Amino acid sequence: MESAIVRKMELSDIDSVVDIEKRSFPMPWTRGAFISELRRNKLARYYVVEVGGRVVGYAGLWLVMNEAHITNIAIHPKYRGRGMGKKLVGGLIEEILKINIYRITLEVRPSNTAALALYKKFGFVPCGIRPEYYRDNNEDAIIMWGEFIKNDNKF
Repeated sequence: MESAIVRKMELSDIDSVVDIEKRSFPMPWTRGAFISELRRNKLARYYVVEVGGRVVGYAGLWLVMNEAHITNIAIHPKYRGRGMGKKLVGGLIEEILKINIYRITLEVRPSNTAALALYKKFGFVPCGIRPEYYRDNNEDAIIMWGEFIKNDNKF
């Protein structure tokens, strides 16, 4: 895997994040949505994965009570299949463990086999279906949960 770091997203990252978002999703979040998440949503935590000073992926979490919900995650198409998703998900898990949160949930498309495989490698398990969750094509979402414990292992 290329040398990559995971760090908190900053407002200066928004242009790169919006570019990745547009390349990744049929109904991308807007620039304003990301700015609002960073500035106004007290429950939100956003992170980027960076290679050589370039933002190549991002992910968002909402912290609700004692759980985290992954709101969105994407890797630039040129960097997919290079371990960036693994680095980013591992970074999210490390961050939530620092604040004593041990459970994460997310929704994923059944057709997104790469993401499903990644989440399963981290121990996420399917726990339900949200029918017609995705508005672009009415595809269902698989609800997945992961439970983690603090240890000295890095992801």
